[in-house]
Amino acid sequence: METLLLSKSRFLAGIQCPLRLWYLIHEPGLASEPSPFQQALFRTGRRVGELARKRYPGGVLIEEAAFRHEEAIRSTREAVRDRRVPAIFEGAFAFDGVRIRTDILERSGGASWNLVEVKSGTSVKEENIYDLAVQYYVLKGLGFDIERAGILHVNREYLYDGRELDLEAFFVFIDLKGRVARMEEEIGSIIGNLKGFLTRKTPPAIDPSRHCRRPYMCEFFNHCRRSMPDHWVLELSGIGQDRLDELAEEGIVDIRDVPESFDLSELQARIRECVIHGTEYVGPDLGEALEQYEYPIHFLDFETVAPAIPRYADTRPYQTIPFQWSDHVLFEDGTLIHKGYLCARDVYPVEEVARTLLMALGDRGTICTYTIFENQVIAEMAEELDSYRGSLEALLTRCRDLHAEIRRGYYHPLFHGSFSIKKVLPALVPSMSYTHLTIQEGGQAGLEYLRMIDGDTPPEEKEKIRKALIDYCAQDTLAMVMIRRELLKRAGRQKGKAIQQPVLRSKP
Repeated sequence: METLLLSKSRFLAGIQCPLRLWYLIHEPGLASEPSPFQQALFRTGRRVGELARKRYPGGVLIEEAAFRHEEAIRSTREAVRDRRVPAIFEGAFAFDGVRIRTDILERSGGASWNLVEVKSGTSVKEENIYDLAVQYYVLKGLGFDIERAGILHVNREYLYDGRELDLEAFFVFIDLKGRVARMEEEIGSIIGNLKGFLTRKTPPAIDPSRHCRRPYMCEFFNHCRRSMPDHWVLELSGIGQDRLDELAEEGIVDIRDVPESFDLSELQARIRECVIHGTEYVGPDLGEALEQYEYPIHFLDFETVAPAIPRYADTRPYQTIPFQWSDHVLFEDGTLIHKGYLCARDVYPVEEVARTLLMALGDRGTICTYTIFENQVIAEMAEELDSYRGSLEALLTRCRDLHAEIRRGYYHPLFHGSFSIKKVLPALVPSMSYTHLTIQEGGQAGLEYLRMIDGDTPPEEKEKIRKALIDYCAQDTLAMVMIRRELLKRAGRQKGKAIQQPVLRSKP
């Protein structure tokens, strides 16, 4: 039966979790829709794959879609027989009940071939090796003589000159034939085991755990998570798989059932106590730490983009490029103003971001960030921009990490083990959330920015994106203002006048 065959993607899903494979076959409707960020990653992968093909001029693309696999196999056979074809893209093959599409199969002279799997990442990961190994297994089973088999990935050290992309320098090829050849027996055994799951009438009994997110976020996670309690042991921040296995052996899935004698870190024990008693934890030093901020307090957030394919001269693949900042400024009398900057043109924005940021932050006041990401962005700008280096490095001496203060000194059961601002904000300030925003997370912001500066995007759509970016970035900094205010209340340290409605002074 055609639907019960393994494919390369099903093989990899089954390695991650046999239950994931079973759902893909029997209950695909239970899957969550991929997020906009995940969809963008898929598009990036396709774009990198298209670039890789240009390294093999004269290659033939097997154009039949995945659901037309038999037709694709016939087209592939014709291309294999035609010795004038130097390379085959998306070649279709089947062996031992496994269907594959190879990214690139290059003729290597005589009857030999090079198998090339293209990845948009910058290194070879363990899951990439299994991806390559199952393709090697199928091709060897069909009698192909494979001279080289490897991963073609992006070279993070490549420096784009701003003209034509140098595809030889942009990619790095890692030959892994020796390793995947040694895995043939293992791959055959895995295939045999996974075939058993294809015909099962009932799903295997596998509880969700860390494997749901490794190496990829499982599309059935939300469905499987429904069987877990509200305060699941996976929410014990930083808990390792070995400790989770110990709890599983005891049948413990709820944090409230974890015995006091179970070895936990200080933070994990704090989470357990808060959940059991339904109370928040307020550390003895939290109020003092938050009061040490010097006015005017600048609540700072950057939005950045890291394109896989360099867009501007003298940039590298996946280089972090800040294109926007937001600064809510809180004065000691409670006055709150907002400043912001967004580069709305398709130009390399770093110098303009640095210049406008320095003007806004001045030389006084604590700079409050959420995690050290903003520090890293400032440090990278200082390294790049000689004329601003001293001023940017001076900013780093004023930075304080609100995220770190919370991890040290506060916990609420509604955090559910996460200290993300999107978990912390609604727990402390229920009237605020991100649900009304068009853009709801940083990865999406970067993708929308690229859409905004794209020349093919209509002007009215550009304007919508511009407004959405301003709203999202400002929400992050206003969230920090309100979170700090609520934490001071809980620590019994709220002083001064109430925070006033912010005065908007954005400069998009």
